Amino acid sequence: MVAMTYSNAWAGGQEFDSDAYLVERALDKDLAAFEKLVTRYQGKIISYAARMLSDQDEAEDVAQEVFVKAYRSLESFRGASSFSTWLYRIATNLCIDRVRKRKRSPQQAYSLDEPLDKEDDAGGRDLPDLSMEPTKNVEREELRKQVRSTVAEMPDKLRSVLVMCDIQGMAYEDIAKVLDCPIGTVKSRLFHARADLARRLRPYMAGVK
Repeated sequence: MVAMTYSNAWAGGQEFDSDAYLVERALDKDLAAFEKLVTRYQGKIISYAARMLSDQDEAEDVAQEVFVKAYRSLESFRGASSFSTWLYRIATNLCIDRVRKRKRSPQQAYSLDEPLDKEDDAGGRDLPDLSMEPTKNVEREELRKQVRSTVAEMPDKLRSVLVMCDIQGMAYEDIAKVLDCPIGTVKSRLFHARADLARRLRPYMAGVK
């Protein structure tokens, strides 16, 4: 049981608002504890889903699904990985399912240019690092749109690792746990994802002075 795993998690001086403590409280039907976990990770999950799906509204729907699913299956969380890694794994699977449904239903339209809100504490970094000069505002926004649409067109395996590493700023070890694959596989996919992104953006960048 998770409760046994975490029963002494805070006895050694660990913070009472740690994920481990809140998970155990949530398992004891403490909704306030789980709501605190939602507040802690909601921004990051929405940010991740938005970049996976290129649709802010759909990302918020997915985030809601993530936390509902997490709460319902909380007893299956064994603490082998961090709680946040477990959330990202759920989010990744839900996002991939949504993308596959889109491909089966091409008549379903969604915007690739939907502005993506980013929480201050959402972590990660934008890709690419663009100049903040006022005279470059139009070009910068156009490039952002192009990157979003390009990332949205990438294969699931490449898109997920690119978003987690280069946009969310996650470590290789955490990505490997989310995707349930060796670190070497993460590095290989990231290499191919970056090369694929550069290749897809090359025609656009050739026309940008």
